[in-house]
Amino acid sequence: MAAPPASADAPRLPPPPAAAGDGPDRPAERSEASCEDRSNAESLDRLLPAVGTRRSPRKRTTSQCKSEPPLLRTSKRTIYTAGRPPWYNEHGTQSKEAFAIGLGGGSASGKTTVARMIIEALDVPWVVLLSMDSFYKVLTTQQQEQAARNNFNFDHPDAFDFDLIVSTLKKLKQGKSVKVPVYDFTTHSRKKDWKTLYGANVIIFEGIMAFADKTLLELLDMKIFVDTDSDIRLVRRLRRDISERGRDIEGVIKQYNKFVKPAFDQYIQPTMRVADIVVPWGSGNTVAIDLIVQHMHSQLEERKLRWDMAALASAHQCHPLPQTLSVLESTPQVRGMHTIIRDKETSRDEFIFYSKRLMRLLIEHALSFLPFQDCVVQTPQGQDYAGKCYAGKQLHYLRLPKDISDDHVILMDCTVSTGAAAMMAVRVLLDHDVPEDKIFLLSLLMAEMGVHSVAYAFPQVRILTTAVDKRVNDLFRIIPGIGNFGDRYFGTDAVPDGSDEEEWPPRASLSEPERA
Repeated sequence: MAAPPASADAPRLPPPPAAAGDGPDRPAERSEASCEDRSNAESLDRLLPAVGTRRSPRKRTTSQCKSEPPLLRTSKRTIYTAGRPPWYNEHGTQSKEAFAIGLGGGSASGKTTVARMIIEALDVPWVVLLSMDSFYKVLTTQQQEQAARNNFNFDHPDAFDFDLIVSTLKKLKQGKSVKVPVYDFTTHSRKKDWKTLYGANVIIFEGIMAFADKTLLELLDMKIFVDTDSDIRLVRRLRRDISERGRDIEGVIKQYNKFVKPAFDQYIQPTMRVADIVVPWGSGNTVAIDLIVQHMHSQLEERKLRWDMAALASAHQCHPLPQTLSVLESTPQVRGMHTIIRDKETSRDEFIFYSKRLMRLLIEHALSFLPFQDCVVQTPQGQDYAGKCYAGKQLHYLRLPKDISDDHVILMDCTVSTGAAAMMAVRVLLDHDVPEDKIFLLSLLMAEMGVHSVAYAFPQVRILTTAVDKRVNDLFRIIPGIGNFGDRYFGTDAVPDGSDEEEWPPRASLSEPERA
């Protein structure tokens, strides 16, 4: 959605009902609360108004854990806050740009809390929350010394790297991966390791200077200003900086009076006029948040951010199979193993045993396409042997190491029907700068549709499989296929004969020199 023109008359949503003593005529800026008798962060809790008395508690469970996987859990569903969303067309490109929301407001106004409440109420599976706090500039030695004495102004626009913010948000809107700095508020510096974020169908960007840059404003589809009373913001900042950032009360008060309050008056409060919506009382105003979410739902529906399976299914019908496809030779042994794993009467033990054998053969087949170079080794008899050795650095699997772009990558999927999941995985590798021609996609069984989809979107990716079936049904399952591979392999589906205690190996008619 295109943001409405900047206006001094941005709609101001109604505040929640006031509690006793909390009239609407409170002055905008009060004299700072006396803190001399407060010796620790816990004592600050008593200064906060009883916001909870204004409304019934909103049932919400949000995971604040920083460990993997990055997600939010509510009472009804899981919301992924990192990873690759499946909003791609048959060309392997993102169907629509993401919907970007800007959240501005004073320090400790509740922007992050409002953002999380919007995320939970939106009911969309892929959301990125980007904080402006990650984009403080790297300080010089002199600035570091000033910061240690609480004499550096972190609330000035010059403290932020707007060029990096704009480029990061542009890439996220295009569905690309980005590296985001991790800022250490204790040492006033960026940490060595940056975190990786991927585009999503909704991006929420929050920060005190979220509306202070013209180029940044043009990237935001909706701008929300969180307007919270100055006394509440001061108390919240005291509690946060003391308990989370290792500051003392005197230093926080000094910084607030010298930098935070003047910056709010000069740089932050004036940006309220460019906001599309002003939310009084921040996260306490659930009525305003509900109205915002309703509006966003209509915008997302107009954009139709979804995976178009029908278009993908019909995009490449009647085309010859691509040259990048390599099918394992259908020897009697390979044909026999396919007969066993496709048979619905095959027990789980047999299914696992022969699936693994096919996997071994397929991987060995794939390895033959890797680059090899001449090398000479010495045998135990002291003789030279002229052979071949892998020309790359090393082989990786499972995880994405930092130098993954330097190597060939073998991407494995048990079955490929439409190619949707495979295309998402390839996009992740490309986002990590892996060259397309260094990606090998391996699958035990593929449908022609999946082969065409992957090859059309990524013509340089080498595709290797043990067999290709021609059709998929209305549920996008491969026909004749092998059924649900995961259920049959892990035993999460009923075994036809009810027995898992077969003699090992189950069938000796198909022999192999060594078993995996």
